[in-house]
Amino acid sequence: MALSHKLPPARQIAYGKHPDQVGNLHLPVGQGPWSTVVLIHGGFWEWGWDRALTTPLAHDLAQRGYAVWNIEYRRVGQEGGGWPGTLEDAAAAADAVVGLDGVDATRVVTVGHSAGGQLALWLAGRHRIASGQPGADPSLRPFAAVSLAGVADLVRGAAADLDGGACQALLGGTPDEVPERYAVASPAALLPLETPQLLVHGDRDGHVPVDQSTTYAESALASGDDVEVALFVGADHFDVIEPQHPCWAATCAWLEARLQR
Repeated sequence: MALSHKLPPARQIAYGKHPDQVGNLHLPVGQGPWSTVVLIHGGFWEWGWDRALTTPLAHDLAQRGYAVWNIEYRRVGQEGGGWPGTLEDAAAAADAVVGLDGVDATRVVTVGHSAGGQLALWLAGRHRIASGQPGADPSLRPFAAVSLAGVADLVRGAAADLDGGACQALLGGTPDEVPERYAVASPAALLPLETPQLLVHGDRDGHVPVDQSTTYAESALASGDDVEVALFVGADHFDVIEPQHPCWAATCAWLEARLQR
């Protein structure tokens, strides 16, 4: 597929009052509404990483004919980040899709890398969160979800001390200290998500172990969910977000098949 269209400039749109409660809306050439990807960057939920990580993917997806909502959110290390602000921001950004021009809000896929993979899966399972909890009562129900080297199980992530305690920093404690937060925030705790899911991971990932995808997938399949795992020999944590890598080609093929473009 030749990706050579000159795209319209992406618009930055606020979904809240904080400077980081924004997203960039990348639209294809032509007339919408288009199937839409909510794109979520990683960085272990920490301030210092931002949506520039996923901008190349946004450009590629827009070339392929998708509207792309590349979101920012408050992160650990800045005021309002962590529990519950990071989750509330992801939820608000996803719900904002319903009001965006040019998008088909009935055909939205969440795609996230690393910590963004957790958020992508979590957004797909928000309908299972009890009212009154962060993210509950969604306006948007994703059509499907993709986790690229994602942290799918926060309890296992805390036990493995990922990035020196990133899961604990996000939720403000260990699973023993704040179990109710892990029950709300961890995609593994929300199964079945009742949403098709793709988990992409490289076997040389030195940041998020591959069992975050494989073990989660076993539980998801046992719960009755429609889940596929794509494991890539020799791929590392960042190969999965390299537009020229076979990991990304597989992701786009899955999106194409699911959205029947």
